[in-house]
Amino acid sequence: MSSPAAATIPTPTLDSESPALLQSVTSHGGYAFTRMVTLAAAGDQRAAEAACEMAWEQLHSGPWHSVLPVWRDAYSMACLHVAKFHFSNGEFRDALRSLDLGIIMGGPLLRKDLDSAIEVVSAAKSRQYHNGVADDNKGRENVGARLLVPPQEFDKSEALRILPIRSLSSKIVAKRSILSLEAFLCEFFLSGSPVIITDCMTHWPATTRWNDMDYLRRVAGDRTVPVEVGKNYLCSDWKQELITFSEFLERVQSNACRSKGPTYLAQHQLFDQINDLRKDISIPEYCYAGGGELRSLNAWFGPAGTVTPLHHDPHHNILAQVVGKKYVRLYFASCSEELYPYSETMLHNSSQVDLDNIDELEFPKARDLEFIDCVLEEGEMLYIPPKWWHYVRSLTTSFSVSFWWSSDSGSSVSV
Repeated sequence: MSSPAAATIPTPTLDSESPALLQSVTSHGGYAFTRMVTLAAAGDQRAAEAACEMAWEQLHSGPWHSVLPVWRDAYSMACLHVAKFHFSNGEFRDALRSLDLGIIMGGPLLRKDLDSAIEVVSAAKSRQYHNGVADDNKGRENVGARLLVPPQEFDKSEALRILPIRSLSSKIVAKRSILSLEAFLCEFFLSGSPVIITDCMTHWPATTRWNDMDYLRRVAGDRTVPVEVGKNYLCSDWKQELITFSEFLERVQSNACRSKGPTYLAQHQLFDQINDLRKDISIPEYCYAGGGELRSLNAWFGPAGTVTPLHHDPHHNILAQVVGKKYVRLYFASCSEELYPYSETMLHNSSQVDLDNIDELEFPKARDLEFIDCVLEEGEMLYIPPKWWHYVRSLTTSFSVSFWWSSDSGSSVSV
């Protein structure tokens, strides 16, 4: 059991916003939910868990875009109540899971309470560990650093056996070392040309820490994250799961789910969720080019073989390769017709062409289309201009960060 002084989680926003939020939930038919939350606030843990299940069902009642925002905030509210009970019982891992689910699936209203609650629970869990209480991770720190990706030479012939046809055979993306912001603007940003920038991440703690399995497990192991399982999001067997970061690391290391396809933490705002990892990186100064603003900061972490199919985005992109290697192929923005984009609204920025197995009869224009490509090495950044089509494949276990920004405040972030 935890000490009495540490038995509560302060939730000032929840305390002040509960009446209005419950009234809104009730107006949308959530009478039972309101009743359960009222009982939970009075000390009934089962009622808190029931409220969580009710809100979860509402989140999965139809397409995500059709979920009423009030039910997302209601889910965060229920998660906070459940986390409070777990915390008071000394069940810190369960508390963290509830809070992470509130962040991942919930609305913005109670985000400050969720973030501050995670700090409180994490601190209590750390005290518990240092006081010698049994812990699933106990002893791992004594094993010594285990590298995600050991040093290895790039074998081009081996890579070509798994890469799309014609890879690394024509034009390679331009590469520049410690490119000044002025040179970036004049030579690449204004002309809309891709470039690899080297030697600009040496000051990031992430360049050493993220290749250390023990470090990653220590700062994020108990946190819950959304992952993708399957070849890619265009495949019928693709699915999403919510698992702990420790379980994800185990899958990456063992490729335990190879029969179902790789497990990939893809396009997730991990650094908004786990502040310790956010401290390990810096926003590149290139992201301020054009006087715009940063739109999204995402993590891409998975084993060798993960693929992001050919697609384009409406914003500027710096892809920073922190750990491992990736192959990237880029086609000019003007090639849309030859790359046969899907007609469906949700997939309009994705190509029907599978570069790993091009159907030349169905997509004849794609086979001999000009492109540029590269192997993005550890410590390198790749600038991808808006609307450029790109395909990405991990050649090793890989941990990357994408910085998406707009030079026009009216630009939107893709889904």
